[in-house]
Amino acid sequence: MSAPITVTHTHGERITVAHGDVELMAYVYRPDPEAFEARKPYVHPLRTLSGSPVSGYRPNDHRWHKGLQMTASHLSGQNFWGGHSYIHGEGYRPIPERVGSMRHDGFETFEVDEDRFSFTERLTWIENGGQEWAREVRGITVHSVDAEAGAWALDWSIQLTNTRDEPLHFGSPTTAGREAAGYTGLHWRGPRDFTGGDVLGPDGRLGPGEEGAAHLMGTQSPWLAFTGEHDGRDAHSTLVFAHAPENGDAIHASHWFARSEPIPTVAFSWAFFEEFELPPGQSFAYRYRVVVADGSWDSERVATHLKGLDW
Repeated sequence: MSAPITVTHTHGERITVAHGDVELMAYVYRPDPEAFEARKPYVHPLRTLSGSPVSGYRPNDHRWHKGLQMTASHLSGQNFWGGHSYIHGEGYRPIPERVGSMRHDGFETFEVDEDRFSFTERLTWIENGGQEWAREVRGITVHSVDAEAGAWALDWSIQLTNTRDEPLHFGSPTTAGREAAGYTGLHWRGPRDFTGGDVLGPDGRLGPGEEGAAHLMGTQSPWLAFTGEHDGRDAHSTLVFAHAPENGDAIHASHWFARSEPIPTVAFSWAFFEEFELPPGQSFAYRYRVVVADGSWDSERVATHLKGLDW
């Protein structure tokens, strides 16, 4: 690491993490003004060590897409994803009364070291009518800043507890009847210039652009990577999305949601093909890693780098 990381906390609004003169990320927890976009915290901007931007914010096709954020597209009839809701036989419809929110309640821990930053946050998931449905403990850690490799890592954990007196049912547009649209869970929206980028998994590229994404849509693997080429600078960047080992024993099996066209996007979908139920008072947990790297990485380089990072 060529320089320590620095952290700036604008209380009530955001936390920014920088390496040298590059702002690597901002975690924004002040609610956005538009309730229809499902108010909730998000990470944006997200940048590589060289400063290349690798996240999109409120794109004109989906205003509710905001960098990297936790979502739940279909949750007991509510939409914690934001925007239009999918209704089988009717398609997508604007139904504001279905759109919920995630309220920031405070930070439990906040630790800054020279080469590592982490916090735990308490949140409440609130349905559109104001009822509190779930309590979340979220963990965010920035670590493994490696100037030689041109990469750094962000870990994101979630522990969610059902506070209702009835089960919570987690699904997706695919569980509701739309084929190959099983998006939900932790979701990344890439910048516009990543449209048409390559998606690859442990077995290598399965075709360029959307062809590779289509091969990996709805599949399972320890990791998936997305490589794009930037406008305005002669550079590529790669994002690697990885499951923690214990996710294989989580409440429900995860599948990848991945598109390169018409939009660049990846989600760790926890309910791609089938709904799952969280009983009253019960909790579930997942842990994820996102590696942000300069350059166009192949599968071998991704696998080697991931092996060098402890969980």
